[in-house]
Amino acid sequence: QVQLVESGGGLVQAGGSLRLSCAASGRTFSSYAMGWFRQAPGKEREFVAAIGRDYSPYYANSMKGRFTISRDNAKNTVDLQMNSLKPEDTAAYYCAAGPVVDVNPGTYATWGQGTQVTVSS
Repeated sequence: QVQLVESGGGLVQAGGSLRLSCAASGRTFSSYAMGWFRQAPGKEREFVAAIGRDYSPYYANSMKGRFTISRDNAKNTVDLQMNSLKPEDTAAYYCAAGPVVDVNPGTYATWGQGTQVTVSS
């Protein structure tokens, strides 16, 4: 089983960019599908993007064209490049590992502690 640690969150102005990174421990990282989710206060956890074991990316519709997910199995990392950020992107962002790509957070068994992204208007 892997352990996940996110980094890269922060405060950015609308229109700006941030790059989140998730570092995984363990030797089996390449066997997992990896996802990014976010959760704003008072809201449910929301699918952002995921990447399969075959490197195929998947995005929520509202993130297409703005966010890019990538993974590096040699470094055991999965990154989320976020461009053209909007105030509504403000949330805690979580990295997750699971058996397959899915928009349902329940599919993912392992989660990081989250990193806060705040976009000011």
